[in-house]
Amino acid sequence: MSYQRELDVARELGREAGAILLRHYTDGTEKWEKSKGNPVTLADLESDNHIRAGLAAAFPDDAILSEETVDDPKRVDCCRVWIVDPMDGTKEFTEGIPEFGVSIALVEDGEPVVGVVENPAARTAVWGSRGDGAFRDGERVRVSPVTALDECVVIASRSEIRRGEFDRFEGWFQEIRPVGSIAWKLACVASGEGDFNLSVAPKNEWDVCAGDLLVREAGGAYLDFARATRRYNQAKTLIEAGMVAGSDALIDAFLARERAGTDR
Repeated sequence: MSYQRELDVARELGREAGAILLRHYTDGTEKWEKSKGNPVTLADLESDNHIRAGLAAAFPDDAILSEETVDDPKRVDCCRVWIVDPMDGTKEFTEGIPEFGVSIALVEDGEPVVGVVENPAARTAVWGSRGDGAFRDGERVRVSPVTALDECVVIASRSEIRRGEFDRFEGWFQEIRPVGSIAWKLACVASGEGDFNLSVAPKNEWDVCAGDLLVREAGGAYLDFARATRRYNQAKTLIEAGMVAGSDALIDAFLARERAGTDR
């Protein structure tokens, strides 16, 4: 089945929402905290309104799950659900770090089938649809061919690194590189810009759904430490398990070493 129309709409809305974010990023924006350590800005809300209006107009029968909109529990009964983060990486945005982006995904029967991650500050986008591959600015991309843990570059959360959550992995990898937005990290893994992503902190479906599709279509996988894939559009959107993204070879090597450590 082709998802070309859905992908075209998502790409266009991603570009337009990205332009909204970039305007606020350049000119400054109003910001406050939804909860302690959880910032939100006027840019988030304007992006959210624009994306939701565009999706509702193009696909009026589809449900929408967005970080910045009150959840409608009836969505779990819908076959097709758009899962949206109007700005992933708000902390980086407010700190002037150009590692944030718009994340738009379509899920059908729990499986991601369309994904778009737009990073307006980097002026780049990564997109894909099920069975048709992943593309970065029009060029087809693949996950890194690196297969050895000690040769791989891990792109990881600044916050997790600061909290010491990567201390136990010291010496496992060639490099642990801090990068913002998890959606952008997954897009980078799909593009081969970084070999592997490891995340141990909780994250939400809207953070990772589009990136999950991109990694899959680039020849990799996004799995938890039990090697399970995520089925999306769950009533509980929080993903509490540790997750890894990259080639099957790197995932296998990491999980084998992780298992050896926990078995001791």
